[in-house]
Amino acid sequence: MDVLLAFAATLVSLRLGAELLRKWRGRRAPELLAWAGSLAAFSAASGALAWGAAAGWDDRAFRAFYLFGGLLTAALLGAGSLLRAGVRVAGPIALVYTGLAIGVATAVPLEPPVSGSEIPDAAEHLAFFPARALALVGNVAGTAAAIAVALAGIRRRPVGNSLIIAGVAVAAAGSAIAGLGAGGGAAFAAVASVLLYAGFVSPR
Repeated sequence: MDVLLAFAATLVSLRLGAELLRKWRGRRAPELLAWAGSLAAFSAASGALAWGAAAGWDDRAFRAFYLFGGLLTAALLGAGSLLRAGVRVAGPIALVYTGLAIGVATAVPLEPPVSGSEIPDAAEHLAFFPARALALVGNVAGTAAAIAVALAGIRRRPVGNSLIIAGVAVAAAGSAIAGLGAGGGAAFAAVASVLLYAGFVSPR
């Protein structure tokens, strides 16, 4: 069941991210590209969950999960919100951050090597600096930016911004609640993706 839920969450997030990418190709709004990247990261993280649940966790699955779920999802979400608010410098910063995140996730040593059937705890395999410190900065900054922009615009666009706040809350809950397993974590990610997508495209 965990594998099926994680795979379903992968498909849901991927489909919604592709729809945002299609909208970006028509409008060239930079926030749509950043948000599409965030949902694509949701999808890839859920895919890594499915990989770990089906074949057991190893270094490759964990690196993918940490890169997309731990480093990129919230950061790109926040970048999209800032771009929506007109903070254009958020685009170049997001590009630099993404390159740094990819480098860290692929090069940082994992000690001890990852194994087992349970979702690995990053603190057991990664030193605080640079990988966990970078994730802390990216998640805090991205989440804070998304919530701040949504709250600032809630009177102008109450439905869309409320859905974005709800999506952020669901994603945070899925990360914070221990013992969910791959299926539970992926289910939270899928629900968060749906809420965020609805918030991104809502005209109200």
